[in-house]
Amino acid sequence: MTPSTTTPSSARQLATPGALGLADLVAIFDDLQFTLKCCERLVAELAHPRVDAVLVEALWVSALNSYARCFRTGDRGMGLTVTDVKATEVPGEVAEWHALLGRIRDFSIDGPVNPRETYAVGVSQSESGAAEGIVITSAVRPLVDDVTVRQTGRLAFELSRLVDERIKEHQATVFAAASRMTPAQLTALPAIDVAPESQ
Repeated sequence: MTPSTTTPSSARQLATPGALGLADLVAIFDDLQFTLKCCERLVAELAHPRVDAVLVEALWVSALNSYARCFRTGDRGMGLTVTDVKATEVPGEVAEWHALLGRIRDFSIDGPVNPRETYAVGVSQSESGAAEGIVITSAVRPLVDDVTVRQTGRLAFELSRLVDERIKEHQATVFAAASRMTPAQLTALPAIDVAPESQ
């Protein structure tokens, strides 16, 4: 028996290890898709003559955070690994790129300094050499560039394909286990609403 292709209005919640692992994989897929969408928006924004620095930083940090979340180890071991990154066959030093993205994310979110600018404080002097006033200067750190965004988007896309295959495999396994349950066992499970997908 194969899963139905019609959209049901309700279902029964499964809490088996396989079902929970499947939910983890779907969450990872969603994070990768979000990363990819952020990268697509960034490419469009970076092409403008006047770039909105606030929007660029917001999208880039969001992309980095969603990407990093995919590699967290969890109770069910569904998180991605460096081996998965290498399996994408994205050209170049992909494992090093992945590690760099992690360091940029850490600097941007958990770093001890402002990720946008560096600041220095000095003292101005009068003609006689005496202290005259305080000067505060700043140097803006460069925004993320188009090549970095495109490479990150490519990696997120390829990892999405890998995760999508795992979802299909896990879905078949979970359905096979659910098919062996009796109607009474299924009815005893908690009901969950199945909301139609928004367009």
